[in-house]
Amino acid sequence: MANIDELKSTGLKATLPRLKILEIFQKGAQRHMTAEDVFRVLLEDRSDIGLATVYRVLTQFEQANILIRSHFESGKSVYEINEGQHHDHLVCLDCGKVEEFYDAEIERRQHSVAKAKGFVIADHALSLYANCTKDNCPTRPAAGRPLFTHE
Repeated sequence: MANIDELKSTGLKATLPRLKILEIFQKGAQRHMTAEDVFRVLLEDRSDIGLATVYRVLTQFEQANILIRSHFESGKSVYEINEGQHHDHLVCLDCGKVEEFYDAEIERRQHSVAKAKGFVIADHALSLYANCTKDNCPTRPAAGRPLFTHE
């Protein structure tokens, strides 16, 4: 999704808010973003786009299959560009960073388990939650407490 024509091909008009938000996902350093993350980038760019508009555009992009929405343990929706290829997620419990990965063996095992139980997988989402092994996690909350806890 690189230009106005491609945006229009999804049935959405190429409005300024849609173009700016799409550009954030295409060119930004952060691949997985919440609505608040997108809004923060817009504020830094001195854009006059409100948080309600950000939520509306993200929902429209999800419905148009431009973005994929995931729900991690933080309870917030996290969006990423839909590149059409399946991948799973590794989520840091300390800082919330999301890493993507694909492992053919994990995929084979999931299908094998489903088949043994009498199922055929139509879709799935795998998110592994782990703690950073870095001594100084770059995005850890200031208090040093984990974002999520498992009891």
